[in-house]
Order: sequence, then C-alpha cells, then structure tokens
Amino acid sequence: MTSSTVTGPGLGGGTLADQAYRSISDRLVTLRIHPGEPINDEWIAAELGFGRTPVREALKRLEHERLIVSYPRRGTFATEVQIADLGHISEVRKQLEPLAASMAAQRAGERDRQDLEGLLAELADASDRGADLIRLDMTVHRALYAATRNPYLEDTLIRYDNLATRIWCLFLDRLPGLAGHVHEHGPLLRAVIDGDAEKAADLASGHVAGFEAAIRSVI
Repeated sequence: MTSSTVTGPGLGGGTLADQAYRSISDRLVTLRIHPGEPINDEWIAAELGFGRTPVREALKRLEHERLIVSYPRRGTFATEVQIADLGHISEVRKQLEPLAASMAAQRAGERDRQDLEGLLAELADASDRGADLIRLDMTVHRALYAATRNPYLEDTLIRYDNLATRIWCLFLDRLPGLAGHVHEHGPLLRAVIDGDAEKAADLASGHVAGFEAAIRSVI
C-alpha cells in the first residue's frame, strides 16, 4: 500500500497519507489519543487499515504541527496540552480568523455557499452532545478556511484551530456554554454566505475572544 493511492477505508479523498493524517489528527485533537500517550505507527496502521508508510508520513506532519513529539530512543508521544500556550494561540487566531472570515465572504464560490448553507442547517439540528458539537465546530471552521481560497492561510488556521480545540476538549466537562459557543457560528456563516465581509470579520473576532475568555474562566 503506498501513499499515492487515492482510495482508502472510508476516510475521504486524498492520498493515503492525507487520509491517515485526518484520522489520526481527529483522535489527537479530540483527545481520544490522550496527551502523553505513546504513538506506535504499527498499531495505528493496523487499526486504520493502512500500511505503515502513509502512517509514518502522517506522523511527520503531525509532529510539525506540534500534535505529537518524538524523542530519540524513547519513542513518539501525543503532546501534552499546554494551557500556557493559550495566549500565544489566541494572539494568532485573533488576527487570522477575522481575516479568513472576511476573505471567505468575498471569495466563496457557489459550491462553498451551498456547503455553508448545509452547515447552517446542521447547526439548527445539532444535538447538545459534546463530541458531536466539537466535530461540528471543527467542520464549520474548516469550511470557512477553505472558502478563503488561500491554501496557506487555510493550513495555518487548521493548525491553530487544532491546538485551540485540544484545550477546549481538556475542559469540556467544565464548560457548560459549549452549545452556545458552537451556535455562534450561525450568524457568522450567514454573513459569509451573504458576502458581508465586515460583519463576518467582526463576528469571527468576537468568537475567538469569547473562546479565550471561556477557557480562562475555568483555569
């Protein structure tokens, strides 16, 4: 099995390395792979149904994104969630999330807007289960980033959103306002769909500030 193959076990398009990356990243971000837990490429490959080569490629990317760390002669581990990094992560997101929202409002194509309309409907019907809300939150963010039509900005924001989401998941049982936080995306999605760049940027800015305030209220 090679990473150039574009089909895989139910994990979406892209190379096998891309699919392995998405699957392992999801486990790391939502803390199903616990902080500090050892990462064994052979076990993960067997669990996901991939060969070890695409899994190793995925792990290299995840290490670059600070979701895993490798130590000589000790092995590879999921990184610890560093609450001290919250301020640094928020500094970046406060600048880039409004930019992305504004760009998405200006650049989103017809297919993008259809996808965002679909997410609006999902938000309206969303359950209050923490895991479901976290995944919906991540899906909304990624759809907005993709609509910027800037792959460099998209990749950067996915990386920082992953780090922020890990912090969120760490305090999930102490954050009763999760549903309200996720449903804030409704007006943001509507602003992007309507092409209102200024409103989209303002809403994105408030969303990031609210996230940081919510975390700081429980630490």
